[in-house]
Amino acid sequence: MSASTTNLVRLLLRGSLRRVERYATGAEALQRAVLQRLVSLARDTEWGREHGYAKVKGYDDYRRLCPVGSYDSLKPLIERMRRGESDVLWRGRVRWYAKSSGTVSERSKFLPVSREALADTHYRGGTDAVALYLRNNPQSRMFEGKSLILGGSHGSDFTGDLSAILLENASSFVNHFRVPGKQTALLPDFEQKRERIARETLGQRVTNISGVPSWMLSVLTRVVELSGKRTLGEVWPGLEVFFHGGVAFTPYRQQYEQLIGNEAMRYVETYNASEGFFGIQDDPRDRAMSLMVDYGVFYEFIPLGELLKGSLEAVPLWGVSEGVDYAMLISTSGGLWRYVIGDTVRFTSLNPYKFVITGRTRSFINAFGEELIVDNAEKGLAEACLETGAQVREYTAAPVYMDERGRCRHQWLIEFSKTPDDVGRFALLLDEALQRLNSDYEAKRSKSITLQPLEVIVARKGLFDDWLKSEGKLGGQHKVPRLSNDRTVMERILKLTQTL
Repeated sequence: MSASTTNLVRLLLRGSLRRVERYATGAEALQRAVLQRLVSLARDTEWGREHGYAKVKGYDDYRRLCPVGSYDSLKPLIERMRRGESDVLWRGRVRWYAKSSGTVSERSKFLPVSREALADTHYRGGTDAVALYLRNNPQSRMFEGKSLILGGSHGSDFTGDLSAILLENASSFVNHFRVPGKQTALLPDFEQKRERIARETLGQRVTNISGVPSWMLSVLTRVVELSGKRTLGEVWPGLEVFFHGGVAFTPYRQQYEQLIGNEAMRYVETYNASEGFFGIQDDPRDRAMSLMVDYGVFYEFIPLGELLKGSLEAVPLWGVSEGVDYAMLISTSGGLWRYVIGDTVRFTSLNPYKFVITGRTRSFINAFGEELIVDNAEKGLAEACLETGAQVREYTAAPVYMDERGRCRHQWLIEFSKTPDDVGRFALLLDEALQRLNSDYEAKRSKSITLQPLEVIVARKGLFDDWLKSEGKLGGQHKVPRLSNDRTVMERILKLTQTL
């Protein structure tokens, strides 16, 4: 492998760039075409016949005939598909199912991953991410080395983490450039996998890494420990880019910069969920991602404020506005129809359509009318860390309900990579930042009449990993719920501190 390999790949991906360039002027037409293609392919399925897909001539027909759905509403049909039935939600038989718990539900969800979805969504997203990166970095030598791709595992019943499904179905070209070996990559035990990945990749020439920031950081830390080097940049001098997604990168960025020790290192955010591949950060100067509008995904959006009031009235992409938090609905080539994915987004541009992820539809605290969302939490933590030099590894927050005096507060359980010298000052700075970022929170905190200053509990090292392990969710794409509107998750984690 040489620089000529990278240049060859760059030439091969010119078509991808030309296609993406159409987003700026043709997004509405592209989305309308996606919808018609999806409806046409599913017209003769059980779902398509029941909802009159043969009558759909455009978006208005589709919205009228097809209801807004959730996993619970589709679950009985998905279970039939898993048992081998064909032409239920999507044409033919769907073999693979991405197992996901996310942060919305404690129950496992099994999301269909059809052959079409693999090709027109997930793999296309990975290809476009590389194409855009190479366009932005003409001096890249990415294909002179290997890609460390961190993922999960799958079972013999064709269910598992999406990353494992993608690996199992990857082309020989992709497998030629990736590490670790397939046997190691698919290990179900994350602690065993972490050790084996570190040892297998130690002597490799790794130029790029892909994965969830929290789990990747654990692996890379072990690589540096085994190497005896000071930084990861000394272990892999050619390392140039990290394609990351799954959780917000802000709390981890400083830790990565210190661990890698290379100021030229690049970080590219992608929005690749079990349900589909939706966004790519195509401008390194802008944290917003471009919405990928010509994949096998049709998008709709419900204003979050309206959703919290119980409204399911959605608008198509061409009906959104900048600066509004929306719950996202998707219709996909895997057979998810007007499916509320659970994430919330805010558009920063409409030409082209660019957005940031602001949280989850159920990952918020609104116990007292404060409407605190994950975007507020991430920015508030970043400000407090900047002021104190602290580094946050994991966190979760929940309300503490009113006492007999009518007082209440938010409780934050934080595992620090670098603990602040004064935790009380950190809590004060976080509280002040949240008031600046959220007027509803500020109003409820006014004079501390009802909502008291927030409380920070310092979690012992490894507490969140221990909790995920106890829940059977260590590694892969599993995430710690950031904000909860009740105390269920918080109490489970706090209970673990008393039993270990």
